[in-house]
Amino acid sequence: MPENSNPNRLFRFGTFELDGNTGDLRKDGKVRPRFQGQPLQVLLHLLEHPEEVVTREELRQRLWPADTFVDYDHSLNAAVNRLREALNDSADNPRFIQTIPRRGYRFIAPVETLKVTANATTQSDSLPQIRHDATITSTLTSNRSRVLSDPRELPVVPLATVRLLFSLIQVMYLSFYIVSLTDLHRLQTLLAAALQHPHWLFAPLVCTALAGIPIRLYLFSAAVFGYSGLRRRFLTLFPVLFPMD
Repeated sequence: MPENSNPNRLFRFGTFELDGNTGDLRKDGKVRPRFQGQPLQVLLHLLEHPEEVVTREELRQRLWPADTFVDYDHSLNAAVNRLREALNDSADNPRFIQTIPRRGYRFIAPVETLKVTANATTQSDSLPQIRHDATITSTLTSNRSRVLSDPRELPVVPLATVRLLFSLIQVMYLSFYIVSLTDLHRLQTLLAAALQHPHWLFAPLVCTALAGIPIRLYLFSAAVFGYSGLRRRFLTLFPVLFPMD
């Protein structure tokens, strides 16, 4: 097995950090199972060539000498599957390792490579000490303090899917408003039975429903026709829509 070509490198991608020397993997600062052998070599080669198509032949040359007889395809597939399992990745909806049919693989997430200074005694649960850098330290602290997933770790959703789901949400709210307005008599009866002064609540309900219909129609049409400023406009309207809904 060839030695790592970047023994003094720390690779950061998404919320993961990989020590290129020991194979130690961390997620949000927490230790994960260590990579060894073929999976580590495959991952290192992909991290050394981010956004590039790494052919299966390149990986074969890195993993096995020319005179080695092995079931190469099965072993490489098994190594990639182990990587995806450890990174919570998927071949159908990849966040990190994308399969290029009949060619090889490509690492699609942004990769940051840092030089590190290895300690004299490296423990299995600790990464080498990173060179002091204010920006790097700030970024590491920020990433590890996140409660939610890093945006880079989330799957990429096609724009058409986002627009469809957003349109369906607008249809749902439109239905709420229209049903409320078409059944005002029953709504007024229910409020009268529950409240001493039902008109105080009845009037705002009618007004918000009447105002919500044109707003939701605007958002629906903007999503259907792909209005380029929809995101900015929706963020502007959201503080008003939320209490109104």
